[in-house]
Amino acid sequence: MSAPEVITFGAIGTAGLGVLAAAGAMGVGLVFLQAALAKLRHRELLSGVIANYRLLPEALVAPAALLLAPAEIMVGAGLLLSRHWLAALAAIALLIVFAAAMGINILRGRSQIDCGCGRSQLRQQLSWLLVSRNLVLAALLVPLLSPGTVPAPGTAELAIAFAGGLAVFVIVQLFNAIGALAASPLATPRR
Repeated sequence: MSAPEVITFGAIGTAGLGVLAAAGAMGVGLVFLQAALAKLRHRELLSGVIANYRLLPEALVAPAALLLAPAEIMVGAGLLLSRHWLAALAAIALLIVFAAAMGINILRGRSQIDCGCGRSQLRQQLSWLLVSRNLVLAALLVPLLSPGTVPAPGTAELAIAFAGGLAVFVIVQLFNAIGALAASPLATPRR
């Protein structure tokens, strides 16, 4: 009986790392585009969501609300269309800022506020799971920060990366929906 084979990044190879990087870029790019479109649909609420975090001076809330959705669109499009390291760096920075803002408010005892992550009909309260979600999404983009080591996928690799990116996006949407529904009045046990 032989020992089970352990898969390492070396075993994945450069082409495999390129597919993983492209899948992460596509999945996270779709997440950013979906979040931006939700913010644009409900832009009248965004200033209140940002103000509710109590991290920015009042004078910066309106400009942040005005610039956030276009920034998310640019980052999402950059990840989807080019998988460029600058788009990955911007996405990682935004995800870490969002995670830090959530973490600060959780530590302040303010976990009951809406995260502002997207769908207004499925509001999510802040949680360490949401912080972790953002950090995992940021980690998916790290391979893109080494431009010389991540090759552009070929046709077959691009199809696999597209399927992987779609899977990342769907998993994030399911995670968000389940988290929001679990915290909703619908989940309250009946007596």
